[in-house]
Amino acid sequence: MSTMDYADPVAGTAEGVALEMPEARRPLHRLAMVRKRQGVSRRTMARRLKTDVRRVRAQEEETSDLTLSTLYEWQRALEVPVAELLVESYDPLSSPVLKRAQMVRLMKTAKAILVRAHETPIRRMAQMLIEQLLDVMPELEEVHPWHAVGQRRTQDEVGQAAVRRVSADWFQGGD
Repeated sequence: MSTMDYADPVAGTAEGVALEMPEARRPLHRLAMVRKRQGVSRRTMARRLKTDVRRVRAQEEETSDLTLSTLYEWQRALEVPVAELLVESYDPLSSPVLKRAQMVRLMKTAKAILVRAHETPIRRMAQMLIEQLLDVMPELEEVHPWHAVGQRRTQDEVGQAAVRRVSADWFQGGD
């Protein structure tokens, strides 16, 4: 067992609080928490990382020991500082990251309303909301609307099944 002293600036910020836990169970990162706060599904994360959902789920285990390159891939995909992905303490995410996540969700909703609205007044209000959000945070320009539930792929879009190779032995009930 190790003792994590929260007065240590590396381990955390609360003074005088010590926490004992086995090395194997100590959280190393908070990928899942940041992903959820950003409003990103595991499937979308897998697409961004060019991997499958099982690997995303395994990497999100807070006790999984990840390489730096993996952390930087997550950092680029979620567009957050890499420090936000690491466990420094058991405090919630920093205020700027929480505010950004809220703004991203607002922009996703506003763009979804604009895309799905058929009435001109509602489309105008959605466009005005988008413009106001961009005044506050210009980098939200790149945010896309929420995906529709059950959205079908077009014939131009290819899923992972089309990319994976299957051995000819598999079709013959290979040994």
